[in-house]
Amino acid sequence: MKSSVHDLKNLAIPKIEDPRGNLAVIENNVVPFEIKRVYYLFDVPSGSTRGGHAHKTLSQFIVALSGSFDVIVKDGLDQKRFSLNNPSKGLLITPGIWRELENFSSGSVCLVIASEVYDEDDYIRDFEDFTNYNRVERS
Repeated sequence: MKSSVHDLKNLAIPKIEDPRGNLAVIENNVVPFEIKRVYYLFDVPSGSTRGGHAHKTLSQFIVALSGSFDVIVKDGLDQKRFSLNNPSKGLLITPGIWRELENFSSGSVCLVIASEVYDEDDYIRDFEDFTNYNRVERS
């Protein structure tokens, strides 16, 4: 069965506090998958939306390293909004979930840790195709 937006959750990132500044560490004990790709979004213009797709098999862990932004997730039946603004917490998104990122604050940096390398065939980029895909997967 495919994931539901109600299954998604924020995960804490271990933080080492120090008067000189904090250190957060993301290893495979934080995310439930082997890390195969890491990228980040920055200098996102005001009013822009990123994402707008789902993945068939890839999982992602999304962290607001700096600033804030919202992640809207949809499973074809329901949707939820997560506001990310803390670099010691991240949102785990499982396969079969549509995601859109919006409301980027000035200077925000969005880190994405992925379970797979880039594969265009894993993307579902049309929302109608996504709802049809999830309908077949749920039946």
